Amino acid sequence: MSNKENRRPLMKVEGLKKYYPTKGSDLGSYKEVVHAVDGVDFEIYEGETLGIVGESGCGKSTIGRQLVALEKPTEGKIIYQGADISSMSIRQLRKIRTQLQMVFQDSTSSLNPRKQIYDILAAPMLYHGIVKREDLDNEINKLLNMVGLPKTMKYRYPHEFSGGQRQRLGIAKALSLKPRLVVCDEPVSALDVSVQAQILNLLKQLQEELKLTYVFIAHGLGAVRYVSNRIAIMYLGKFVEIADTNDIFINPIHPYTRALFDASPLADPQLRGRKRIVLKGEIPSAVNPPRGCRFHTRCPHAIESCSILEPKLLPIKPGSSHKAACPVVLDKGVENA
Repeated sequence: MSNKENRRPLMKVEGLKKYYPTKGSDLGSYKEVVHAVDGVDFEIYEGETLGIVGESGCGKSTIGRQLVALEKPTEGKIIYQGADISSMSIRQLRKIRTQLQMVFQDSTSSLNPRKQIYDILAAPMLYHGIVKREDLDNEINKLLNMVGLPKTMKYRYPHEFSGGQRQRLGIAKALSLKPRLVVCDEPVSALDVSVQAQILNLLKQLQEELKLTYVFIAHGLGAVRYVSNRIAIMYLGKFVEIADTNDIFINPIHPYTRALFDASPLADPQLRGRKRIVLKGEIPSAVNPPRGCRFHTRCPHAIESCSILEPKLLPIKPGSSHKAACPVVLDKGVENA
């Protein structure tokens, strides 16, 4: 986004929680539940790409499913254009579901192997009344051309395509309903590096042409940095830092953010000997997350209060859009942390 002052929230998330009962437990009793997402607040601005980064199992994909109403939150609100979609009925959701779409990590499982591409793309458009049947052929040709595939491929089956081509088809399927918000759930993690670059460039091109808003979920920092305007760092169900992309790479505040950056491979050999934060231990269980700061069991800067008080996501200085949830580092100053 070029002008921060004119940004308009397309979606606002307040106190989002999603718990899953473990095997043999009852969600209503809250005895044994997985705290997949445990209280996050954020906004998605129109026309931007918000990247969400974190280790596997931190709750990134769970957030994505909530945003497109594939699942209902346990608690909290998801406000899209003034309406809380988390409390809507299936009938009410049908009216706006076309505006919220998802590109899945596994393109193979998102495409029906028994149907030709023509039928896969046609079915949702006909169901939602996006196009008339007589215009269907032209619309499918447009979609394939938009994602860089020849129209002659529309009568093939998914298994006849490469992984990169199937991901292009997954993107075409999401775009067939003319959405405003697209959640990209690790869309390039299963692809070769050269193909990843092609898909990322395609997503950026489509965003510019169609005025799309993205939520880009990944654990690879390079891809997220390339496509995102803002980045949220997630750990064990909570956001620990959120900022504009340049700010978070130039001045990472939270110890977990800094550890993620330090874990990334470096192209410059002269920088490889620098002091790095190396995390010890495994991520705690989401069934029984640590009290206080959830990162304190692995944090090199943890003090006694970190195991008692749960930190809030606050601006690093008054009026800043860069927020972090680590009062210890903010008090000491990141240079001395």
